Amino acid sequence: MNRKHRHLALATVLALLLAACGSLAEEQDGDGGPAAGDGVSGAQVTMARATWDTGWFQAEIYAQLLDELGYEVTDPADLTRDANTFYPALAQEEVDLWVNGWFPLHDIYLDRELFSGQLISEPIEPVGFEVPSGALQGYLIDKATADAMGINSMSQLADPSIAAVFDTDGDGLADLYGCNDGWGCHVVIDKHLDELDWGRNVEQVVGNYGDLINDVVRPRVEAGQPVLFYTWTPNWTIDVLAPGQDVVWLESPALEEDEDLQTSVSGLAGCAGADPCELGWPVNDIRAVANTEFLGENPPIRRLLEAVQLPLQDIADQNARMAAEAEYTDAMLRADATAWIEANRSLVDGWLTTARG
Repeated sequence: MNRKHRHLALATVLALLLAACGSLAEEQDGDGGPAAGDGVSGAQVTMARATWDTGWFQAEIYAQLLDELGYEVTDPADLTRDANTFYPALAQEEVDLWVNGWFPLHDIYLDRELFSGQLISEPIEPVGFEVPSGALQGYLIDKATADAMGINSMSQLADPSIAAVFDTDGDGLADLYGCNDGWGCHVVIDKHLDELDWGRNVEQVVGNYGDLINDVVRPRVEAGQPVLFYTWTPNWTIDVLAPGQDVVWLESPALEEDEDLQTSVSGLAGCAGADPCELGWPVNDIRAVANTEFLGENPPIRRLLEAVQLPLQDIADQNARMAAEAEYTDAMLRADATAWIEANRSLVDGWLTTARG
């Protein structure tokens, strides 16, 4: 089946703003912690961050930790990348690391196919488990439509009459508000459309994810109109559109290649189906990813990345604060990361001691 996309000409201002953001990583004075510079000689680290803003808090925390460790860290905001541009740059040593890897979603970027068809491993590797088993993904619809029509599974969209309820452009296909071009989830949604029973009646609407949620999905939910969309956790989306109250998670069969992975979640609030809820997406680990040679040359950084784990709830709380602000500034991001580090100073000092060896 041919992949079905519809690109919306929504505002591109956010992307321009991301590229133009001022420096986020200012020199930290290390009050209350080990002195910057202990154990390293001020070597530079070129750090990137993802285009999804739900990962910016983690990136800023790691940038400040590396600064405390004594490295000169470039501002992650200066290299805000999609997954499909970050990983090749990492392999080519144009960038050293980011902390926005999702696995197994990003497994596709760890190998490169030669013209012969042979797969070779790229010189990059995930390191540590920043948030183990903390990243969920799936499809949701507005609760009003779910309740009125008894919809609890994406498989029900295999019925063209049900899929048509979510058609907004008159082509007979359900409009699924999905992922940006260049994100791993965009690729997986394409696979779902190609291979799962409901895919023939659904098209992925592609645009800036934040714009799609704020300009299309949220207004339709608030107006009581049918809408189908993808999201993930941790994410501010489920703070502004609460599962079980405004929207519901739909169950979905998994791809054949994912059947041996964990794709069901017990106790998922707002699941319209069974418990455990079969989302059809593998549960992901959020991990740092770095160039292999860079890690070999910087053992303290490898040890730091292996040691750090961030509480999922703390990330969710920051995402909620970000969503609640009319304008969440660079200064707010820096302040939130600094405040988290100081509130967890004993834990952070332990990580830095481990990193220094």
